[in-house]
Amino acid sequence: MSLTRTLCLALLFATAFECPAQTPSVLPPPPDRAAVKRMFDPWRAPVPPRHLLANVHYVGAVGVSSFLITTPAGHFLLDTGFEDTVPIIQRGVEALGFKLTDIKFILSSHAHIDHVAGHARMKKLTGALVVASAGDTRALESGGEDDYIQWPKDSIVYAPVKVDRIVADGERLTLGGTTLTAHLTPGHTRGATTWTMDVTQDGRARHVVFFSSATINAGTRLVNNPLFPDFVEQFEATFAKLKSLPCDIFFAPHGDQFGMTGKFSRLDRGENESPLVDPAGWQRLIAGTERAFRAQLSLERSLSPR
Repeated sequence: MSLTRTLCLALLFATAFECPAQTPSVLPPPPDRAAVKRMFDPWRAPVPPRHLLANVHYVGAVGVSSFLITTPAGHFLLDTGFEDTVPIIQRGVEALGFKLTDIKFILSSHAHIDHVAGHARMKKLTGALVVASAGDTRALESGGEDDYIQWPKDSIVYAPVKVDRIVADGERLTLGGTTLTAHLTPGHTRGATTWTMDVTQDGRARHVVFFSSATINAGTRLVNNPLFPDFVEQFEATFAKLKSLPCDIFFAPHGDQFGMTGKFSRLDRGENESPLVDPAGWQRLIAGTERAFRAQLSLERSLSPR
């Protein structure tokens, strides 16, 4: 199967579960185990690793992103995917000419099984420090048991991992002349974190954003959620923050969220980094997720007893 077709199939599943096209008349229920499996399985397929721009590389699977950010003093790894996709990352890092043991920091976009289940295994392989927000530390150290989403537990839990450093909003992490800044953008998880960095490519400064995700998992209530009492207030602050971030280039935990299929295809045709420059796409992404949030919020309020 061609890379483009594989990407399209995987992203179709991602879109179906995370980006509803219409406003529902009732709140969708959480998926059952079979539905979760149908969603997750296509995301595990390998894709070739690639250099993206400056010191940023893609080393993830087809449906769950992982980014290697290299420096002379060691590397950052953002997201580790599922536990069984860690070998894809390992092969990708080595195929690009880097050493897995040179990874010094393991970061995450948010603490869901498809993005952090590989943390414990990757930490053992690399000896790297795991860095996370306080909200996601609870989930990581409980192996997903502490997650607020109401999906079948055996479909969302993973090997617990000890967090070595907790980052606050606006905190910077610097290694080998590269600085990443943590922006706490809770909602998709309690501690979802959007990371930013600046790069220079062909003499031009670019603001790069690694989006955390801001979709609402099926079966999740925004209003009067006892597991996340200030859900609405947190999400409101997240959208305000995301809209304020300067962005020339953005990436995300799922390829459909940043147009991976089209952008990677253009890179394959030998174009320079310009296919990745997409500030308008960033604005559309945030506007779309905020519309979905406000639509569900309005629906929940209309269904609530007066």
